[in-house]
Amino acid sequence: MLQYTLRGVVRKVAARKKFLIAINIENKKYLDDPEGDTIMRDLIVKGGYSNIESVRSAKTLKMVVRSSSEKEALKTVENLCIELRIYNPVLSDCTITPT
Repeated sequence: MLQYTLRGVVRKVAARKKFLIAINIENKKYLDDPEGDTIMRDLIVKGGYSNIESVRSAKTLKMVVRSSSEKEALKTVENLCIELRIYNPVLSDCTITPT
């Protein structure tokens, strides 16, 4: 891909592709999960699913990132999660994966 200015072609620019990145945020394993406990209780009491042993809830964010490589897209998302405090590292685990 070429980059153009008023004076003509300046340089070749690497084409940027779109990557879909999933960010999964969940409470650390040793912390209680009240939302998961409520869902499990409802499954057993209201739904009759007594064979369910445990439920853990999580939040998933999906981002479309323009980047020249998947590795660069993952690094961008990792940096923004840390810099913008998308999750609390003391309470939560964060997993970043391409989808």
